[in-house]
Amino acid sequence: MRTTSTRFRFGRVAIAVATALPLLLASAGSVSADTHGMSEATITIEGGSLAITVPSVSVDLGTFTNIVGGGSVTGTLGEVQVLDARSAAAGAGWVATAISSAFTPPAGTALAASFVAYAVGDITQSGTATYESHDRADLTAVGPVITATAITGDNSATWNPEITVDVPGGTAAGVYT
Repeated sequence: MRTTSTRFRFGRVAIAVATALPLLLASAGSVSADTHGMSEATITIEGGSLAITVPSVSVDLGTFTNIVGGGSVTGTLGEVQVLDARSAAAGAGWVATAISSAFTPPAGTALAASFVAYAVGDITQSGTATYESHDRADLTAVGPVITATAITGDNSATWNPEITVDVPGGTAAGVYT
């Protein structure tokens, strides 16, 4: 099994820099002296993590004034970001997914997740990867919203999705969560 470690090798360090040597010895992966008064130092860089952050506060998507035929309310969720510091091998990838539960009032009938849509919007990216957005009209089941492919090294993607909730005519007034 291959690890995602990357090893950097530095040239020789002269003994003339002896004041920095104790710090180098404390942090280096290995140090060996040769017969010419030089030391060789290496460090190991291990692959980091793949993480996603989403807004951690309650988001108000807006207000809908009920009409006979129904309509929809749309708002932004807030910044979503994937940080990929795995030092991924060329061609690696990742997928960000979304799902929704029903929007429920304090009493009465809920608005099913099938009434909830997710539009990715613009993606701000860094690093080498190909990003593809997947807008979803129904969040009943887990499904992809962003896929990153053809990754080389570290990368990130940031977006602010737009959430639309269809509201049927005759829906009871109240705050739906």
